[in-house]
Amino acid sequence: MLSLMPIFRSLFLVSLALLLSVSAVAAANPTPPNIVFIFADDWGWGDLSSHGHPWLKTPHLDRLAREGTDFHQFNVLNPVCSPSRAAAMTGMFPSRFGIHQHFAAPAQNLARNMPDWLDARAPTSARFFQQAGYRTAHFGKWHLTNRKTHGAPAPTAYGFDEFAVFNGGAETASAGLHATPENAVKFIAANKDRPFFLNVWLHESHLPHVPTKASLEKWQHLDEQKRVYAAVITDGDNAVGRVLDALEAAGVAQNTIVIFSSDNGPETTAPKAQQNSRDDDAGGAGYGGYYSVGSSGGLRGEKRSLFEGGVRVPFLVRWPGHTPAGAINDTTAFTAVDLLPTLCAAAGLTLPSTYRSDGENLLAALQGQPVKRTRPIFWAWTGKAADPDWWPRLAVRDGDWKLLLTADANRVALHRLTTDRAEAVDVAKAHPEIVARLTHLALAWKASLPTTVDPACISAADRTAAATTPTAPVAPKSPAKKTAPDRAAAFARMDTNHDGVLTLDEYTAGVKDASNLAQRFKNFDKNGDGKLTREEFVTPSGK
Repeated sequence: MLSLMPIFRSLFLVSLALLLSVSAVAAANPTPPNIVFIFADDWGWGDLSSHGHPWLKTPHLDRLAREGTDFHQFNVLNPVCSPSRAAAMTGMFPSRFGIHQHFAAPAQNLARNMPDWLDARAPTSARFFQQAGYRTAHFGKWHLTNRKTHGAPAPTAYGFDEFAVFNGGAETASAGLHATPENAVKFIAANKDRPFFLNVWLHESHLPHVPTKASLEKWQHLDEQKRVYAAVITDGDNAVGRVLDALEAAGVAQNTIVIFSSDNGPETTAPKAQQNSRDDDAGGAGYGGYYSVGSSGGLRGEKRSLFEGGVRVPFLVRWPGHTPAGAINDTTAFTAVDLLPTLCAAAGLTLPSTYRSDGENLLAALQGQPVKRTRPIFWAWTGKAADPDWWPRLAVRDGDWKLLLTADANRVALHRLTTDRAEAVDVAKAHPEIVARLTHLALAWKASLPTTVDPACISAADRTAAATTPTAPVAPKSPAKKTAPDRAAAFARMDTNHDGVLTLDEYTAGVKDASNLAQRFKNFDKNGDGKLTREEFVTPSGK
């Protein structure tokens, strides 16, 4: 009979080798980090005391900056919320999903040639982390659809195990604006023994301003206008503090990546008469735009502008033992589409071979290494268009250079951001070769974008109602007056070169049996630039 000892000895040695191998892998790959992404709303680059604000105080954000790295060249990919958030979620430019402005009610989305929600089939960071065994949650603002939209997917369709949101779809219950940090605290405590991915998307400092009584009392020594805004910022900063404290209490702070950023630059300050406001974000009354005295920190432009004041925002990252504490990175051009590949790399997740991000894996930058991005950054904007800071419809950054241009590239501005942070000096005439190269990049990128809306992302019932119900009463004997859907269809028909604007020639050729066309064109042309945007044509003055 053969002795089994050599076999047992061999099995033992093989098992020991496997055990040692697994131990070595475990040592090289410790417990994957938790992810907490705190995303504020309309919080300007200058709205931090650590960024030099003269009277706002943000002690919890200042602590985050001291314990982590402050990236000074972080950009979101649109100057308003919905497309900016879509980019952060998917790692892809929002225009690839037809999202160019914020999600409004379906009739307005139709007029803008936009879907009614982010495609639920889109790749998302939450879904990738969920598939890797993470517990995922989203608390706070959603706005990847609109609260007036029926049939919109719930956050669970995008990879979230738990959610409590405001400005979700019509069928999604709305959570209170100040409930966001409480929900986050409970989630952290409940999931401290497993890896988690958590979005904490704050309302502050978006309209309407709804500061707590305690914060208003803290700033009663300021004038009325500053007092309200300071209280709003304090509420947002306190929410950050509660999240940081919850991580400490759960014993997971040392193995958690915490990110703070904002979806776009600060809101425009309104006249004092507009002291009260009702807004789609919250569906409730509060203090209005007169109190929106946020700061871009010296950057040109603000919300709705492709200049840096509209798209460069705070970006603080704390990851103990990995991200340098108290550091400022003012050289790496980091963007919202880099978040997905970078965070997945930090957690050791392998992305599907079919996924094509518009961003880059900048994990080395989080770890304090000097990194220069290799891909250009693109922006598209179809909303407000006016001088001095809202006229660009496209922008591209490649290296140190940023080019802003109209949709037809007839007007451009070139800035070297490393020496002209405020975009004060247009050097386009001095560098025609750079202008030509970046113009080609921008227009080629624009040509690659979809021009029609995916029917799967349309609320059929709402769109049908919008298409059959006039947006305003039609006066008798005025059959030529068009509804918004009629104008949207007319715009698409007349825009023969599909560049998103109408010239006088296109308008004249497209309108039959009508007189005084030049004057009618001027009536639509709100900013007097000789071209009609979709918004100008579909929603004329007085509508």
